[in-house]
Amino acid sequence: MRYSLENPRAYLDANVIGTFTVMEAARRLEVQHLLMASTSSVYGANTEMPFVETEKADTQLTIYAATKKANESMAHAYAHLYDLPTTMFRFFTVYGPWGRPDLALYKFVDAILDGRPIDIYNHGDMYRDFTYVDDLVRAIRLLIDAAPVRPQDGVVPEGDSLSPVAPYRVINIGNSDKVRLLDFVDAIEDCLGQKAERNYMGMQTGDVPATWANADLLKSLTGYRPQTDFRDGIARFVEWYREYSGK
Repeated sequence: MRYSLENPRAYLDANVIGTFTVMEAARRLEVQHLLMASTSSVYGANTEMPFVETEKADTQLTIYAATKKANESMAHAYAHLYDLPTTMFRFFTVYGPWGRPDLALYKFVDAILDGRPIDIYNHGDMYRDFTYVDDLVRAIRLLIDAAPVRPQDGVVPEGDSLSPVAPYRVINIGNSDKVRLLDFVDAIEDCLGQKAERNYMGMQTGDVPATWANADLLKSLTGYRPQTDFRDGIARFVEWYREYSGK
């Protein structure tokens, strides 16, 4: 999200043009089920939580989020026009081993072990629905077998984000547990046995104070919902990071 403030065109090229290319390939190959990543950031300025897939999401706050919402709209059009079963995942703050170095957990652990300060936005008064990567992978695997089907009569079951005019659905994948950022940092310190030098900052432009997923639709479709406690997930990440980095 933050890099999109510096280089928005990169997100248009990757997310809009890149996704269009993927959808064209899927159409030509007549794939049985196209599954693509969206983001919880599409909920933007929405304040009613936990976020539910059926609520309106038209107030994106960054170019990154806007391109992801564009992906959802493009995918719906393809699903309608070409009867291409499509599921869009709205991921909620994914973390875990092999995570990107620019994400919070990786940056925090790396900085604390090196004795460098960590930047904490909005003075730590932020909440995130941290979702462990193994839970995410399991949810995606189960959803592969839950391809959406175009409703013949246009009637959509209550609580389902299925389109009435296309084999298309959006699904939240989140832990359904709103965690305060300062509690997340405390857990990292406890796991490392080392205190962080905290640099408290104001809210980042385009950021939101909280995210929180309603995962009822995922549960109804697959019988599963993410459930890894963030403290356990942090411990697994730290174990991996120490081995990976040698620190």
